[in-house]
Amino acid sequence: MIDLSALPDPMRIEVRRHTALDVAVGVPGSKSITNRALVCAALADGTSTLLGALDADDTAAMRSVLAAIGIQVQVDDDRWMIAGCNGYPRVDGVHVDVRQSGTTARFALPLLALGTGQLTIDAHPQMRGRPMGPTWQALRACGADPTTAPSPSGFPAGLQVSGLPGGELLLAADTSSQFLSGLLLAAPCARGPMRIVVSTDLVSEPYIEMTIAVMRAFGAEVGRPDARTFVVAPTGYRACDFAIEPDASAASYPWAAAMIVGGAVTVEGLGTASIQGDVAIVEVFEQMGAAVERAPHRVTVRRDGRLRGVRVDLRDLSDMVPTLAVVAAFADSTTTIDGVGFIRAKESDRIGGVAEELRKLGVEAHALGDGLTIAPGSLHGAEIETYADHRMAMAFALAGLRIEGVAIRDPSCVAKTYPGYWAMLDTLR
Repeated sequence: MIDLSALPDPMRIEVRRHTALDVAVGVPGSKSITNRALVCAALADGTSTLLGALDADDTAAMRSVLAAIGIQVQVDDDRWMIAGCNGYPRVDGVHVDVRQSGTTARFALPLLALGTGQLTIDAHPQMRGRPMGPTWQALRACGADPTTAPSPSGFPAGLQVSGLPGGELLLAADTSSQFLSGLLLAAPCARGPMRIVVSTDLVSEPYIEMTIAVMRAFGAEVGRPDARTFVVAPTGYRACDFAIEPDASAASYPWAAAMIVGGAVTVEGLGTASIQGDVAIVEVFEQMGAAVERAPHRVTVRRDGRLRGVRVDLRDLSDMVPTLAVVAAFADSTTTIDGVGFIRAKESDRIGGVAEELRKLGVEAHALGDGLTIAPGSLHGAEIETYADHRMAMAFALAGLRIEGVAIRDPSCVAKTYPGYWAMLDTLR
């Protein structure tokens, strides 16, 4: 791993250009699956083992929440053991900090509501600026009594809880699928069956399918009688040994490197057997001119010819917007990304911020109400502001693989989900 503290300026890293690629790489375990599995294991009856777990800031935030309620995670490299609480977390009098982690915030609140007592919960200033309304509304409907400060997230807050009773809930899910995932994850430990009806369009739907797959691995019974209705039986969870896939979002960066530089990159351990929707980014790369070779546990992206612009709706692949936008900067025609207006409320404004930083590189980029357009320009180096957003840093670093003089501000922000990212870029050489 690159020691950022040893750089002349640890708040800035300049990316070195690469030539045509022909390499196989591994990527760390999935952040999304790790945090879902941590919740299921914490609520399970017995001791579970997670294999291939991701150790990064977001998963450390979830582990800290579990530690606050007396659930210890024994970490041995990427093998983690969790002794579950059998659906009864001890929450009275605890203070919880979800840090900068949206998944932790949106998963932890329903988990904590399964307990009985009064607790306090807070977050990093960046997370305090992100929406949490649907979760708070659902918990109020279940009888929880929050006292929140006037911020978009409602953090810091005091919360009086007495368990989830079950029954029917209406939930808005047009800002983030994580609100629905958090309630689904807690639902098997409610006192009765829970029926969750989504009252809006559902964004990032593949993440819901991922949530359900992890829940079922721990013994939950989840039904979906129609597209907007989810029914969860009060079965609790059973402890198990659970293997975590490599992270598909992390894999998008080496695949995108092949698109930008040319040549081929293979990501090992991730393929057609994946439960992660973000693997579908390779289908977009195919539309842009790549040849993609798929196997159950490996995918190769190869580009040797023209890189075409595309028009694509990324509603279900919203974390891929910065990555695709940077790839599109090297295409020979305009790319339009639609369906992602809700990503303005991510760690940063991933529409306005992406367009602004692309323009620094000489790209004709324009933010739209529901996405952005990227047209070819005269590319040149620039210093990129990352807005403390890991995906902005990782995506824009890819531009430096082909453009001289691209520097990334605040490179340590990648630790949120991919602490070894800078070493991986060097590995591509």
